[in-house]
Amino acid sequence: MPALPIEPRQLLFICSQNRWRSLTAERLFDEHPHYEARSAGTEPGARVRVTAGHLGWADVVFVMERRHADILREKFGAELAGKPVVNLRIPDKFQFLAPLLVELLRERLQEHLPQL
Repeated sequence: MPALPIEPRQLLFICSQNRWRSLTAERLFDEHPHYEARSAGTEPGARVRVTAGHLGWADVVFVMERRHADILREKFGAELAGKPVVNLRIPDKFQFLAPLLVELLRERLQEHLPQL
């Protein structure tokens, strides 16, 4: 009997504006066989602003900085209950798809996503 396909884990990446860091993280998972990724930002002017729906969809939430986790807990405490929130500690100093940002994301995500 063939093995059942592995369901993708749903990953949500959060930064401030959803233009560079979280969007780069989302792109790392385009066409990935084991993970689905979305991204959003916490600020009013974000490209895509995080909603309760994003958090409900996600199995795990990755934030770039501690303040992003604090904002999510303040605004969406009920939606985050029991959901892992991982701080990747990536400062806001990289452009979209910058090679160093991609390398840092892969390094920090490896321990959390074994099939990366």
